[in-house]
Amino acid sequence: MFHARSAPAAPAAGALRAPRPWRMVGITAAWGACFVAIEWGLRDASLLWYAALRALLAGAALLALGAALRRPAPSGARDWGRITALGLTNVTVAFAAMFAGVAGLATGTAAVLANAQPLLILLPAWWLYGEALSVRTSVALVVGFAGLVLVAVPGGGGSGAALSLLSAAAITAGTLLSRRLGGLDVVVFTGWHLLVGGAALAALAAVVEGAPVIAWTPRFVLSLLFLALVGTAGTTVVWFTEARRSRLDVLSAWTFLTPVFGIVLAAVAFATVPAGWTAAGLAGVLAAMWVIVQPHPRPAVRPVPAGPP
Repeated sequence: MFHARSAPAAPAAGALRAPRPWRMVGITAAWGACFVAIEWGLRDASLLWYAALRALLAGAALLALGAALRRPAPSGARDWGRITALGLTNVTVAFAAMFAGVAGLATGTAAVLANAQPLLILLPAWWLYGEALSVRTSVALVVGFAGLVLVAVPGGGGSGAALSLLSAAAITAGTLLSRRLGGLDVVVFTGWHLLVGGAALAALAAVVEGAPVIAWTPRFVLSLLFLALVGTAGTTVVWFTEARRSRLDVLSAWTFLTPVFGIVLAAVAFATVPAGWTAAGLAGVLAAMWVIVQPHPRPAVRPVPAGPP
């Protein structure tokens, strides 16, 4: 899983390809299970401290792996600036909003809304990287948004829904920014951005929640280890690797499977079964994903602008 090495910062249009299906199924299954693990862990720890521990443990594990493999460290103010920006968006904001969304919504609903990235990334991917939208993808975008609305309203809406969507927006920004770190080793920069974002989360937790109060039950330890090592360290390295060499619309569309796994696992773990408008909305989201991932002729790609975004 961790064999990916550094790649060019901006791949040529002809080099972009579809992500590897079984790799994406593994990522989305792990992310879906994360929502169940978060709900379990929140029974034994406060929200922000739990999110901070997830990021810090994952980052430390990746940096230890990078040191063992003798991977090169980042250098230069621009690289460190981008790693810091990535950590604050993809970790600090995304994790805090994700955990709060799970605390305020049904697990399956939170999983759907926090994985709105396929719908949020299309226009920025066209603007920043010239990945033009086809008519078919644009229609799928509309259907997907409609499905999200149907899922959000019966799921409670309000602040929980807004926080889950904020998490999706932050993750989208992180995916876009990760392309700008293509010259760095993916294991090392992923580890550092997790540590930076986790440190900011810990500082925020100290201000908002005070000293950590955690019950180190077997349930909490297992949930934390799964979240940090499998659901964060492993999946993020693979995700950033695929983001370097795949079309972002097709890559992000795979995350529509995350709420499917999340809802199925939540139904098993918590006996919560989606029904009515929630089920209809989920069907719309899945239909949008299916349309987007279907092979289609490459649309015209305009040149990527030179220089920083």
